[in-house]
Amino acid sequence: MDNKEMIQKVRKDLDSLDDKLVQIMQERMALVDAIAEAKRAENMPTADESREEQIIKRVLDSAKDEYKGETVTFIRTILGLSKFRQRKLLFDNIEDPLLPSPREPAAKDITIAYQGLPGAWGEQAALNLFPLAERKNERTFDDVFAAVKKQEANYGIVPIENSRTGAIGETYDLLRKFGCYIVGQTQVRAAHCLMGMPGTKLSDIREVFSHPEGLHQCAAYLKKHNWDLTETRNTAVAASLTAEKGEKRYAAIGSKRAAELYGLEMIEGNITDDHSNNTRFIAIADKPEYNSSCNAVSITFRTSHRSGALCEVLFHFMAAGINLSRIESRPMMGEKYCFFADLEGNIDDEAVQRGLRHAAASCGYLEVLGCYPG
Repeated sequence: MDNKEMIQKVRKDLDSLDDKLVQIMQERMALVDAIAEAKRAENMPTADESREEQIIKRVLDSAKDEYKGETVTFIRTILGLSKFRQRKLLFDNIEDPLLPSPREPAAKDITIAYQGLPGAWGEQAALNLFPLAERKNERTFDDVFAAVKKQEANYGIVPIENSRTGAIGETYDLLRKFGCYIVGQTQVRAAHCLMGMPGTKLSDIREVFSHPEGLHQCAAYLKKHNWDLTETRNTAVAASLTAEKGEKRYAAIGSKRAAELYGLEMIEGNITDDHSNNTRFIAIADKPEYNSSCNAVSITFRTSHRSGALCEVLFHFMAAGINLSRIESRPMMGEKYCFFADLEGNIDDEAVQRGLRHAAASCGYLEVLGCYPG
């Protein structure tokens, strides 16, 4: 028997085993149905972690050492599907919507809240997304979220990720705290410039103001100069402070727009270490806004702090053919972690729905933060 014939024979054997596995899976699900009915009668929860660990321990005792890892993955996947099945039966096959019904986007008299003074990168992001809207500057990111929740602004603009320094954890925490939805996104290139009073020369400068991220993103440039570095709430505040002091010994790092707004002169342009440096900003609202053209979904979910917990959730996205474009973790109190992930697809796609519902059954808590243009 040559290799090709051997492969064909093995494939037939595999097909036969797959048919048996499907039959066994269906038999198991029938037993799961019986468990679900009993749990309904006793008003018992779907998940039982102690029972799951007993099952894992029992099957590992009978598995060969070389297959123990695959065995755990296989059984935990089956358990996740079983929990999903039980939950559907317990709630009479009625699933809560993954995301509330969308509202129509605001069409007129739009107000956008952003953090910082005019000239901040957040204002530039607002101009990118809503060029004709009224802009409302807030002191902190928390204030931006609060303005949206109080309906003092239709939308808020906040940074969520920088291509050089990574995720902006505060934004993730505030998304969870305020329960706002992501409805849009834009990229802003951080083309920082050095600005000062008209006529200022490099030799005049003694102190430079900027946001910590601005100072960090221009670290290589700043190392060439023996200047005192002072952190401010954002780059626009740095520009405003430099103009207020009105002396050539002070300079600021920020946007060209900030220099123009505060009557400063650009001393050197684009001093950012990485000229491809981009910050991703998101638009938030108090209600979701999406349609069939949206191709990005953001979610948050929690897992127990144990080996394989995250893999169990992510497996369902792989099985549904869903690509994750990003994932971030945030620690919580106790032995739990909160994760934030961006998926490619639309919330109404059948594969996305299936992957999200199966993932939710595996982790116990999963919430969709928004569906929006990617």
